[in-house]
Amino acid sequence: MFQLNNKTALVTGGGSGIGKAVALTFGQQGATVHVLDVNQDKAGQTVEEITNAGGKAFVSTCDVTKQEEVVQEFRRIGKLDILVNSAGVSHIGKADSTSEQDFDRIYQVNVKGVYNCLFAAIPLMKENGGGAILNLGSIAANLGLSDRFAYSMSKGAVQSMTLSVAKDYLHDNIRCNSISPARVHTPFVDGFLAKNYPGQEADMFQKLSKTQPIGRMAKPDEIAKLVLYLCSDEASFITGNDYPIDGGFVKLNG
Repeated sequence: MFQLNNKTALVTGGGSGIGKAVALTFGQQGATVHVLDVNQDKAGQTVEEITNAGGKAFVSTCDVTKQEEVVQEFRRIGKLDILVNSAGVSHIGKADSTSEQDFDRIYQVNVKGVYNCLFAAIPLMKENGGGAILNLGSIAANLGLSDRFAYSMSKGAVQSMTLSVAKDYLHDNIRCNSISPARVHTPFVDGFLAKNYPGQEADMFQKLSKTQPIGRMAKPDEIAKLVLYLCSDEASFITGNDYPIDGGFVKLNG
């Protein structure tokens, strides 16, 4: 089950974190994986890990905020069965402490970047007879989080785009879902703690881990396994849904 043999997948943000875990999992399950990242070296490292494990993968480099670049790269790839929109950036701030520059940066990557990839991928999937799209949302779209104004805005938009695409392309055999992780232990988390809490990284890591009722952060490969299921043929009856994967954060933090 959950084999992706003869399928071509593209994972944005595949050079690190959740995107890398998804790309590695897809490679293990037989997909030809195009690892798209603005950092060519990081994308190359992911591709190397996939190929060293016997999989098939290629580097794709472009800026998801630039539609022309995205369209050209997707057309170069051609056949596309699976798209995972994982590329994203975060920001700490409230409505009155978020600068216009920071707001625009979040919008450009997390909202427009997803739109650009949808814009480029959907025609290819229609030509191919269908496909599966998975967007990375966040629990930030489902409840109020302190100091996450712009980030929450962007993830709310991702959920709305997911619903629109799922509805509009039902008859093109294109499924579209999203997942909403809570905190996941990625290099981004380590960098955030080192920057904002120097000397206190271990203590802050424990505090953040315990905000999940399950008592820890998720591992990227745990997120990747849910993505694998939703993009596989076994999930062929699922579209237009968002799946929390949050260690009980939303429902059990009462």
